[in-house]
Amino acid sequence: MFIRWLTLVMVMIGAINAVVRYFARSQQWTLNLTPATEAQWYLFSLIFLLGAAYGLNHDVHVRVDVMYERMKPKTQAWIDLCGTILFLIPFSVMMLYVSYPAVRTSWSIREMSPDPGGLPRYPIKALIIFSFVMLLLQAMSQMVKQVDVIRGTTAPLDHHEDELEAHS
Repeated sequence: MFIRWLTLVMVMIGAINAVVRYFARSQQWTLNLTPATEAQWYLFSLIFLLGAAYGLNHDVHVRVDVMYERMKPKTQAWIDLCGTILFLIPFSVMMLYVSYPAVRTSWSIREMSPDPGGLPRYPIKALIIFSFVMLLLQAMSQMVKQVDVIRGTTAPLDHHEDELEAHS
């Protein structure tokens, strides 16, 4: 629900920014709309980065499921487990390793936007670390769920049915 509100705010900022820019040009005013533009970018970053772990948890991430949806739950769990171990966890660890020095430097110098009137960059850069930690934790949670399905100790969760019930 939180991401929906962020999306609405982001769209509203973009729309208001466009209207103000158009009106200012017609009046031959010079306005600094950099903060609004950067706020819109930052909100998009929040939505995208925080949405990764959420999407994985609710099984709404992108998947080519031409054959996947026809497979048995245990086969699906094996595919998901292998993908998590071979791709998701190494990618998340690599992103943490690669981004940490840049985020640390950004915080140490309290990095600001190079544009006049721009917003601070260091808080949004810290979100990169936070989001990949959350994605890594969610990957580990998914592994536990997948192993339980493979062992037959729990039934596979159908997140799409849960979502449909929640919206009804």
